[in-house]
Amino acid sequence: MANEQSTAGNPQLQHWFDLTGLGRKELAALVGDRAAAKGEPNVRPDESRVRRWIRDGEIPRAPVPEILAALFSERLGIPLTPADLGLPGPDRPVLLSGVDLPWHAASTVTAIANLTRTDMMLDSSSDDAAVVKSGDDLTRPLERWPYAEPSVLSPRSGPFTGRVGMSDVEGIRALTAMFREADNRLGGGMTRKAVVATMYDANNLLKTAEYNEKVGQQLFRAVAALGSVAGWMSFDAGKHGSAQRLFVVALHAATEGGDKALGAHILQCMARQMSHLGHIKDALDLLALAQYGSRHQAGPATKALLAGLESRFRAIDGHLTESDAASAAAETAFERIGPGDDVPDYLRWFDRAELCATLGIAHQIAARQSSGNERYRRAERSTEMITEAMGLRPAGRVRSTAFDHVGLVRTHLAVGELDGATEHTRTALTLLSTLTSARVGDRLSELRDETTPFAGQSPIRELREEIDTVLATTG
Repeated sequence: MANEQSTAGNPQLQHWFDLTGLGRKELAALVGDRAAAKGEPNVRPDESRVRRWIRDGEIPRAPVPEILAALFSERLGIPLTPADLGLPGPDRPVLLSGVDLPWHAASTVTAIANLTRTDMMLDSSSDDAAVVKSGDDLTRPLERWPYAEPSVLSPRSGPFTGRVGMSDVEGIRALTAMFREADNRLGGGMTRKAVVATMYDANNLLKTAEYNEKVGQQLFRAVAALGSVAGWMSFDAGKHGSAQRLFVVALHAATEGGDKALGAHILQCMARQMSHLGHIKDALDLLALAQYGSRHQAGPATKALLAGLESRFRAIDGHLTESDAASAAAETAFERIGPGDDVPDYLRWFDRAELCATLGIAHQIAARQSSGNERYRRAERSTEMITEAMGLRPAGRVRSTAFDHVGLVRTHLAVGELDGATEHTRTALTLLSTLTSARVGDRLSELRDETTPFAGQSPIRELREEIDTVLATTG
């Protein structure tokens, strides 16, 4: 009656089941009756089987997914597919919860359509780190990315909903740039759903509109860039399962667009998420994959970004010599960016300020792992670089500026400079209180933990209370 099982349950099936108002026993009877009418008399689920479909994520064998979709569609008056119910079917060859999607244009378009539609329909408040893929489950399917080439959409004879040109692609890119700015100014929680909805609409053009090969390639790239923002906002909002799935389908779209550099950008977003969740080996593996796969297309900005992150992750992993080497490589690559270089839209946020902040944090992490004069030397370098970053930040980079102040606080704490820590904590709290971002709460919780050795001292005791106040109100 079932062929596989997920430990995360099936929230999509639960959502639609609840809307029907049916009981589990009633649904089981309806499925059995419908199966018998289709010539499948041996399909006779009971109440406990339905419970396992919903609660345990057990996948019923065919034809049950199609029967459930038909029953729910009739009951609710909404056309639903097995994909909408989180189940496999003829329109969805792979499960949305997986990373191992086929590297094929039609599969990519279908996966994006299913994922974005489901994301818009469901309340993903319970979508957390528990459903994120890690280790070999994450990296092995992605190891095919460096060798994946654009495929060709299946011939489409129409009728088409309209014709797409480069002006439409540019419109999607303009919206993507607007969403990026809103993300840094307000946090991912405010506009995440709007980005996902826009991605759904943009992807629908790939399926239903008429376009030539050049426009189709650029449209795939635009959908991929939009997906990277949707994934990033989901990550920032603490919707980690949604974030990872969005990153994966965006990576596939970038492949269909023939853009390995954009794919590397998406992989570094995934690496940041994995580092945030404590999977530092996965983060380093994803970075190595990005560096290798984009080696023929990546410009100096991409190389500087990837090397800078490697420096940070190597420091977290305790390999300080390798961290320093990556830091030097990032500086060298960044210096090679010429004034006439065509930096893509998705990489324009990576400026001198971002490089300094990234490397400054790497030095801060290394300082905490060092002792004696070496700790002070690294802390001084961290302070210099993060301070330079703050001086270069554009006014709209609110979250980045706030995180710069948090970085300085942690650097000051590493060497016991409580006055500096106090000053920058208050500035950071003022900025962070304006953002809707789960990452803000995570950073503040980490910062509070690092103040524990100084909790008995008056300034730090008061700051801990202020941090608690912001944590209580930050989404």
